[in-house]
Amino acid sequence: MKSVEITGNMDSKRKLLMGLFWTNRKGVRSEGCAPFLIEKIETENNTYTPDEGKFLKLSEDILNDILENIDDKKEVKFDIKLGEEDIKASFKDNVFSVDTTKTKDLEDEIIEKIGQEEKRKYPNICFSFPPRVGIRKYP
Repeated sequence: MKSVEITGNMDSKRKLLMGLFWTNRKGVRSEGCAPFLIEKIETENNTYTPDEGKFLKLSEDILNDILENIDDKKEVKFDIKLGEEDIKASFKDNVFSVDTTKTKDLEDEIIEKIGQEEKRKYPNICFSFPPRVGIRKYP
């Protein structure tokens, strides 16, 4: 598992999107065009999983729960599937952590890129990414 502290002056939503976006973007390099599937999200009081045959999206209710936990410095965990890669990611106390099962070098690539991007007020996030994970309003 690799981690990076996100100290840049940005809101929790940007931090979340930056972590998920660069996890996806770097993962695609090893897994090709496989879909980025969030299989489970755990906050302090809730566990979210998709309905059978559906994808888990960051609906307004789920997103609000996640952001509230991030703002309160509580841990939020994500189980992500990208092709054959199983990724565990988490946020706690402004620290983004990632653990991969297949390609361990991927952890370094993700953390390094987030470390570069977190220094920016507006980190690079592809405009099509938020809607793909269910976020309708961005920024």
